[in-house]
Amino acid sequence: MTVLKSQPVIHNEINLKARTSNNQKGWIKKVQASRQLYWFVLPAFLIFLIFSYIPMYGIVIAFKDYVPALGIWGSPWVGFKHFQRFFDSYYFADLLKNTLGISVYSLIVGFPLPIILALALNEIKDGPFKKFTQTVTYAPNFISVVVMVGMVISFLSPSTGMINHLLEFMGFDRIAFMTDPKWFKTVYVLSGVWQGTGWSSVIYLAALSGVDTQLHEAAVVDGASRLQRIWHINLPTIRPTMVILLIMSVGSIMSVGYEKILLMQNPLNLEASNVISTFVYQQGLLDAQYSYATAVGLFNSVINAILLISVNKIASKIGESSLF
Repeated sequence: MTVLKSQPVIHNEINLKARTSNNQKGWIKKVQASRQLYWFVLPAFLIFLIFSYIPMYGIVIAFKDYVPALGIWGSPWVGFKHFQRFFDSYYFADLLKNTLGISVYSLIVGFPLPIILALALNEIKDGPFKKFTQTVTYAPNFISVVVMVGMVISFLSPSTGMINHLLEFMGFDRIAFMTDPKWFKTVYVLSGVWQGTGWSSVIYLAALSGVDTQLHEAAVVDGASRLQRIWHINLPTIRPTMVILLIMSVGSIMSVGYEKILLMQNPLNLEASNVISTFVYQQGLLDAQYSYATAVGLFNSVINAILLISVNKIASKIGESSLF
């Protein structure tokens, strides 16, 4: 009886091993069939591996009092000391308010504009005017941040700036845009919109290129206006792309790039321009408080991850496209 009972178990194990072996062979065949594509992906994979994933082991210093002479693992553990220090600091609320203020402002203003531009460009017939418009709107993306900020400072100068000359000509008082804290967010966001809107619209134009022309022809026959065709045909086509990009934007809402902020920052606008990323730069690289800066950066990344997962889950629940 024991021998008879053990036979089905043996057969099941043999079948399981056979299926596993077949799956492995099938996976190897798929890789071999697409090996050229994997070679193309390999450089990007290595870049992420070397510069993003391998350095992640360093986040452990957020829970240590890191001393370079002792190394990461030789430095003493302090638990959540650095996180508590950041949360209890007088500048925590200001940093959070400035970071969220700039990010939300950028999202509200900057997210819909590439969609509107793409829809408008899609309605223009191919020709010199369309090419000129695309060139003018795409070109600012290729200007470096340093040059772009220099242009902004020059245009907005209280004494020699073109914008202030125009304001004075129209009867208004000159405005010190770069030193007045209440203008900092607007200058930061609008300069970013000018630089990035054209390039961001390329993704939506690519999605619009997949619209079936027969749908527009049928809509014209039914008497639909141009706006109705945009609303009922074009927008539903690019909605999955819009949702994916919105999820990614919300998932990085705490990540305000420090390079542009630092270039625009000065002692007079510091109360509006000091954000978490610039604080991490100052504490980590300038003041050599590596553990403290790592703890603040880790807090920032965790909030971004929570927002990304939450928004993605909401999108999938309401039946929209999602990242995963």
